[in-house]
Amino acid sequence: MDEQLNPTVHSLMKQSIEHGRLAHAYLFEGEKGTGKHQESLWLAKRLYCTNVKENEPCNACLNCLRIENNEHPNVHQVTPDGQTIKVDQIRQLQTEFAKRGFEAGRQIFILSDAETMNVQAANSLLKFLEEPSGQVLLLLETSAIGKILPTIQSRCQIIHFHLSTKYLIEQLQQTGLPLNTAKILAYLTNSYDKAVEISRDEWFNDARDVLKQFVQYLTNRDFAAFVYVQRKIIPITKEKQQQQLFFDLLMYEFRTLRDENQGSLQTVYNQALADLLQAKMKLNSNVAFQNVIEQFVLHFLQQ
Repeated sequence: MDEQLNPTVHSLMKQSIEHGRLAHAYLFEGEKGTGKHQESLWLAKRLYCTNVKENEPCNACLNCLRIENNEHPNVHQVTPDGQTIKVDQIRQLQTEFAKRGFEAGRQIFILSDAETMNVQAANSLLKFLEEPSGQVLLLLETSAIGKILPTIQSRCQIIHFHLSTKYLIEQLQQTGLPLNTAKILAYLTNSYDKAVEISRDEWFNDARDVLKQFVQYLTNRDFAAFVYVQRKIIPITKEKQQQQLFFDLLMYEFRTLRDENQGSLQTVYNQALADLLQAKMKLNSNVAFQNVIEQFVLHFLQQ
């Protein structure tokens, strides 16, 4: 486990082990690529490692290697069967615990993408949680905590996973991305995996080129910006996700302009940012993208 990924979370889990205060159930929530599963595996290794040093597993003993390869008999990893985690998968966990009992030692259950549990699976898990045992450690991982039943949330200790912007930028630069591109991606998402995915999308680079000219028209108070919307922007923003990303990219550009300027220009760019927030709200309320962006252009040019 790379402590830099989530040093606060990692420190919390280490302290919980040191002081014997581990909860029986944790809900790790955060975007994909923020280290939730790595922390789950680290925790399992730490509890079963036969060569712990300075409160860290060795990652080399038989237990550590078996956990890493999903082969340890007391560590059970569950992933969606197709699109969902099904009730039979949860019942299988209960069967495993009943079969092994207390003599087998602590049983660790790791549920990835826990938000995909169907209703029956969630209810079955809830019954499991209602009878906590010191011999069970349940680790739920989710990137959509709002889809987890409140009754399940209330029975878990919720741990929030967020990457530091600085660390994310550094990691993206290590893939060969320029600093400015890494900064933009870190603004768009807190997920390393998602950032890499966006960077490899041809649309992202095309959109940045289009955006550069668009912002130039706007800052020059050039009404050619309206024509540019029709000719260049609309053709590359057919999908809702592309439209949302385009507004996010615009916000990044105007934030940069605001921070680079002072006085009246800074006021103009602050107003543009406020207008862009309103534009995003309208877009999320299903107002047509073209109408929203043209209203933004008109308001900006009239300032």
